[in-house]
Amino acid sequence: MHESGKTICIIEGDGVGKEVIPAAVEVLKSVLPETRFIWAEAGWECFQKHGTSVPQATLQAIRSCGAALFGAVSSPAHKVEGYRSAIITMRQELDLYANIRPVRSLPKVSTRQDVDLVIVRENTEGLYAGREHLESGAFLGETAIAERVITRNASRRIALRALEVLRLMGKNRLTIVHKANILPITDGLFRDTVQASIKAARHPEETFSVDELLVDTAAYKLVSQPEKIEVMVTTNLFGDILSDCASHWCGGMGLAPSLNWGEQAAIAEPVHGSAPDIAGKGIANPIAAILSTAMLVRYVWKQNDVAERIENAVRQALEEDIPSENGQISSSTDGLTELITQAILNHL
Repeated sequence: MHESGKTICIIEGDGVGKEVIPAAVEVLKSVLPETRFIWAEAGWECFQKHGTSVPQATLQAIRSCGAALFGAVSSPAHKVEGYRSAIITMRQELDLYANIRPVRSLPKVSTRQDVDLVIVRENTEGLYAGREHLESGAFLGETAIAERVITRNASRRIALRALEVLRLMGKNRLTIVHKANILPITDGLFRDTVQASIKAARHPEETFSVDELLVDTAAYKLVSQPEKIEVMVTTNLFGDILSDCASHWCGGMGLAPSLNWGEQAAIAEPVHGSAPDIAGKGIANPIAAILSTAMLVRYVWKQNDVAERIENAVRQALEEDIPSENGQISSSTDGLTELITQAILNHL
């Protein structure tokens, strides 16, 4: 049995986050019982209570722990003065510049069983830099402009993070995804910086290959030949779209894990939303939150064997729980969590 002594900040957020995050905590306790937990608030309900979606105390708790598990965030149906998305706030305030999205086939819920890839997405700039304005002049309001920001520094550090992921996962191919044929300045800078950074950082004995794909070709390959993709590294918007598309192969976005990862902190986060239509019913699927926790254990705490134990327990629970004829999970949130924790305890 491992004794970790690690501390993690737990942020349930909104909706089903209040159900799937406690489930992930129970799984983490079963595999790393020495883990310490600090609870904090963030999200829409937090904003309604405190006037901010992410209190300074929450940011400080994440910085102190260096690791957090975040559930989901609801969004108001209309613009609310002073409200800012909790996850975007945390990404920017903590400089969580890398978004890691693994896509791996899961028993029975995946339509094929040979997919095992990771998309590494730059998480701070590109079209998501927030530089938008209406063009001035006689036709004010007729033309809106968004500025795409690509910097050498951000491109360099996402390249090195992608290399770290490739090494940790034992992969052999890194694919740079861009659109430099149409955006030669911005995507040209991204592509060239990533290539140079990987070349400078690779060890002489390493034999992995580095190739590149235009983003439209990459999308086609994710649909037609996902088994041939190992690690992709790309810009913010491209990575957002491609990773959501690729999640089809792991059973959909409701089962997709992710990790927002910077130099000083990381936040594991299931990709699904707050699902208000099923919140409080005890039927939310906790697998994405549990697999996100495994990512944090692997990448941030560097305990790959423990992460594999969590992932194997999820696979075993799926084999036991899901009727193969309809692919629907039969257990409640608590029931599925119990299956996973029991699988872990059986193999300690």
